[in-house]
Amino acid sequence: MRSPQSWGRFPRVAQETRALTWRSDALPSAPGTLLPHGLGRSYGDSCLNADGTLLLTSALDRLIDFDPATGVLRCESGVTLDTVLRLVAPRGWFLPVTPGTKYVTVGGAIANDVHGKNHHRGGTFGRYVRRFELLRSDGTRRVCAPDENPDWYGATIGGLGLTGLITWAEVQLVPIRNPYILQETVPCENLDAFLDVARASEADYEFTMAWVDCLARGRKLGRGLLFRGNFAPPQFDGLPLAKSHLSHGSGLAVPVDMPAFCLNRLSVSAFNWLYYHRQRGRPRQRLTHYDPFFYPLDAIYGWNRIYGARGFLQFQCVVPYSTARDALREILERSSRGGVPSFLSVLKTFGDIPSPGWLSFPRQGVTLAMDFANRGEKTWRLVEDLDRLTREAGGAVYPAKDARMSPESFAAYFPRREQFLPYLDPAFSSSFWRRVNPATPSLPALEGSADGATPPVSLLAIR
Repeated sequence: MRSPQSWGRFPRVAQETRALTWRSDALPSAPGTLLPHGLGRSYGDSCLNADGTLLLTSALDRLIDFDPATGVLRCESGVTLDTVLRLVAPRGWFLPVTPGTKYVTVGGAIANDVHGKNHHRGGTFGRYVRRFELLRSDGTRRVCAPDENPDWYGATIGGLGLTGLITWAEVQLVPIRNPYILQETVPCENLDAFLDVARASEADYEFTMAWVDCLARGRKLGRGLLFRGNFAPPQFDGLPLAKSHLSHGSGLAVPVDMPAFCLNRLSVSAFNWLYYHRQRGRPRQRLTHYDPFFYPLDAIYGWNRIYGARGFLQFQCVVPYSTARDALREILERSSRGGVPSFLSVLKTFGDIPSPGWLSFPRQGVTLAMDFANRGEKTWRLVEDLDRLTREAGGAVYPAKDARMSPESFAAYFPRREQFLPYLDPAFSSSFWRRVNPATPSLPALEGSADGATPPVSLLAIR
């Protein structure tokens, strides 16, 4: 079996895999440390375990219970958000928080405490996780909830899969009246315009995000298109309906790795100009199905291959409002002249709703995500510089999107790291964790855990 990659396809590591299939009292030991692995949609190495073993959870795909009266869903951790939506959307329910792809497992959404376009209203995914079962490498099981094993609950949400294996989870969904979004597109001529429109939109719109032309400079720095919307009321009419919506299986695909020369400053600049000016003018409203609104890139199978065989690095930061204008201006200017154009760049706002996870990334401010083709040292230097600017602004970088964060940066971004350390499962690790914690000592066992050595694994059946 080919070793799984992250979505950014960088770095490439050698690792073993074991597929989890059903619950059992006995499990053969596996080489090295363990790490749960869903669909690998993390962009860097937080979903990789070099010289260790990935526990593949995609076969843990059983829906256990759903109450259509209350919107409470219980399922195994390998169930995808796509599967959840296929079940609940026709019945008037929706995910309370969703990232930009529906091909994420419920366990992965908890482990990364994912966020979406509605953080200013809804916070993170972890806020809606009522309870879950955590299985440790010594075979002990804990049901974790805000009022039951609350420390394990806080350590596991956003804990990057390092506290043990989530076997099942119970999630509170939110009601919707139909599956369509009343969407408005607002052109923003620069960064200041985006910040003003985005903040003003938070009062009336559930969902906001912006596409940004990262090659624009001068007075146009940070120009882009802000998309905002709400679920439409029942039987809403009067606006044009999008003629179709693309989803996975539409036939669009990137079948091969694109040559490196296809993504250059000229081609990206031309695309950005056309995309912006095609929708420039007065704000436009339309009805659109939730699928293209939340998951536009899911319509293109293997879109990560446009960056070529060497993959790409995504940089996603959040900076507080007090420093956002100056910090984002510097970050955008540096990326614009860095010689490695960002093909896809997104701006969103985060509200003041605290995340339940100790290592959760979202915090109040503005978040910017940029994709850079891997051009070796040039790309590395650029992303390192953007990391420095983020630290100086008092911000943070998202571990699920990272492939090069330093230990010093991680400690600065996540001050609750020391609180988290005792809850690590001694048999679990990842390439990311070893990179940002190179000197982490062997940890003493907590009550009911292994004694610090890698124990015989007794979790689920492995094939």
